[in-house]
Amino acid sequence: MSPTSIYPVLMSEDVAAARQFYTSALGFEVTFDSDWYVSLRHGDAELAILQHDHPTVPDGFGAPAQGVILNIEVEDVAPVHRDLVEVHALQPVVPLRDEDFGQRHFIVRGPGGVLIDVIQPIPPTAEFAPSYSQEALPGA
Repeated sequence: MSPTSIYPVLMSEDVAAARQFYTSALGFEVTFDSDWYVSLRHGDAELAILQHDHPTVPDGFGAPAQGVILNIEVEDVAPVHRDLVEVHALQPVVPLRDEDFGQRHFIVRGPGGVLIDVIQPIPPTAEFAPSYSQEALPGA
């Protein structure tokens, strides 16, 4: 198999509201737009939103996204935090903080309960450094 693209499709009860959030708050650009499906791109990252009860969804599988965390990795998390909290008035469900495992991050609630985890890689503590491959070690 040689995939040309792999991206999540989040099933939603309100495609228009999700489109608005991902474009205005997170800077995604629309590459396909209909009332039941929206394809989004931000640089090399892709994301799609699908109306949960659309006929293309197999019977019995049309539940809106639940238990989903969308990780967005950035070079500097602080200005993104300011923008989402101050400009877009989102309430963090996890405040901006440093984690021993190598992340400075915060989490906000997006449309339909999808959690948006905005992450800046930072060097992990000595306890977690061995968990990383040499190529993936933040700050290496």
